[in-house]
Amino acid sequence: MWRITALILCLALNSQVSAEIIEIHSLDEMDDQRGFCIDVRGHKSKAKINSGLQAHTCYSYQGSIAVDQGFDSLKMGKGQFYLPAFDVCMEATANAASALLILSKCQDVELQKFKWGNNGRIYLISNVKLCLTIAQGKSRQGGGGSPKHLIRNLSLEFCDNTQNIFQMWGKRSGI
Repeated sequence: MWRITALILCLALNSQVSAEIIEIHSLDEMDDQRGFCIDVRGHKSKAKINSGLQAHTCYSYQGSIAVDQGFDSLKMGKGQFYLPAFDVCMEATANAASALLILSKCQDVELQKFKWGNNGRIYLISNVKLCLTIAQGKSRQGGGGSPKHLIRNLSLEFCDNTQNIFQMWGKRSGI
């Protein structure tokens, strides 16, 4: 009997998939060759989760994924964009165009459910006409980096092929 129990336990442990930390980056580099990633406002482990999300120069050029840009790949597959270093999830402020992206305790609520489409867009599940969008125009400079890191606002906007460079996303891991 103990052999069967041990075998079941072994199979269960081997079937568990560990989460991978990934960064979510814009497919277009826009005005920063290091690219833009979804980022918590503030600096790495000192990021201010109450200040929401932005598009920021990806830190992966430094050799690793930063904690304020590192999302859990497994939770993403379930519709949650979870930042394990801060134990929070991405949340839209509204189910409407121009809604901002904030961070909140992870819950089973509509404004925290997102889908990564096959076309590279990230949609709010409760309104698939809305896509995660980087602000157009000129980037503003951040406080660090050489050259200086760049920042742009993030919001949900109507999905539109004329905005492809601001609405297309990719994933990176294992840097």
